[in-house]
Amino acid sequence: MKALVTGANGFTGSHLVKALQKRGDQVVGLVRKSSNLARLEDTKVQLVYGDITDRNALHQAMQEVDTVFHTAAYVELGLVDEQQMERVNVDGTQAVLEIAKETGVSKIVYCSTIGVYGDTQGKVVNETFSRTQENFSSAYDRTKFQAQKLVDKFAADGLPIVSIMPSGILGVDDPHFGPVFKLFLKGWLKLWLGGDRMTGIVHVDDLVNAMILAAERGQSGEHYIISAGDLPTREMFEIISQETGINIPTEVPQPIVRFAANLLDPIGKLLNWNPPIGRERIHYLYERCVRVDATKARKELGWKHQPVNEILKEIVKQLQTSN
Repeated sequence: MKALVTGANGFTGSHLVKALQKRGDQVVGLVRKSSNLARLEDTKVQLVYGDITDRNALHQAMQEVDTVFHTAAYVELGLVDEQQMERVNVDGTQAVLEIAKETGVSKIVYCSTIGVYGDTQGKVVNETFSRTQENFSSAYDRTKFQAQKLVDKFAADGLPIVSIMPSGILGVDDPHFGPVFKLFLKGWLKLWLGGDRMTGIVHVDDLVNAMILAAERGQSGEHYIISAGDLPTREMFEIISQETGINIPTEVPQPIVRFAANLLDPIGKLLNWNPPIGRERIHYLYERCVRVDATKARKELGWKHQPVNEILKEIVKQLQTSN
C-alpha cells in the first residue's frame, strides 16, 4: 500500500508513519516547510511540503496513493486564533477531500474526535448518538464538528471515507498530557485541577492500529469510536502514584480556580497570550463531560487495545527508563 499521512510530523501522524513503514508500506507525508521534523528522524517517509489548504501540494502528495490518512489538525483550547483554526480544521479538510476525489484514492481515513458528539453530560454514548448540545464549547469543538459534517457529506456523495473518533490520546511523547507525566515523575507537580473530570483514554499506538484497520476493514461513511475507557483524573494520578510511590498532587479548590480563570482571561486578551487557565478550560474541567463506548470498533474492525490502567503504567515505565 502507498499511503499519504497529512500532519505526518505530529504526535499521531508520526506514530502512524512508523507503523505503516513497519508493515512495509510506502509512506508520503505532507508537512509544512516550517514544521519540526524531529519525530520523523528515523523514518524513510517521502516528504511533500505544503500547507494543508495548498491544493497543488495535496495533488502532488496524492499521486499514485492508495489510502489517505488525514490527521492534520489545529488542537488547542483557550484564547486561540479562531480564523486560523477554522482554516486548518475546516478548509484544510475540505481541500483534502476535494483533491482525494479528483485523484481517485481508494480510501480515506479521517481522524476526528469524540468531541463532535458534544457534551453528553456524563451519558455513555456510541456512534448512533446525535449531538444535543446546541452551542459549542470552544473553537476547536466548533471547527471539528464542521469538518465532520463535510466528511459525512462527501461520504454520502460516494467518496470512500471512514471516520475515526478517538478520545484523549496518550503516549510518551504526547504534547498535551506528556509534560504533566514528566513533572509528576520529577516530583514537581504539587497541584492539580478538576480531579473529578472524566478523561477518555486511548494509547496512540492503539489508535494508529485502529486507523490501519479502518483502512482495511472500515465501511465507507461509518464512524468508529476509539477509546480504551475513561476514569476521573484523580484515579489516573492514583494509578501513577501506586506505580511510582510519588504522592498524588493536591487538588486546588474549584472556587480558587474559577477566580484565577476570570482574572487571567482578560489579561490574556490584552496581552495576546493564551493563559494556562481560562474560562474555556474551566468549562472543560468542571462542566463538559463526554463519555463513549467503543464496542463497534472492537466488533467490526477487530480492534484490540490496552486497558486504561496498563496504558498509564506503560507510559510511566517508558519515561522512567528514558530518564
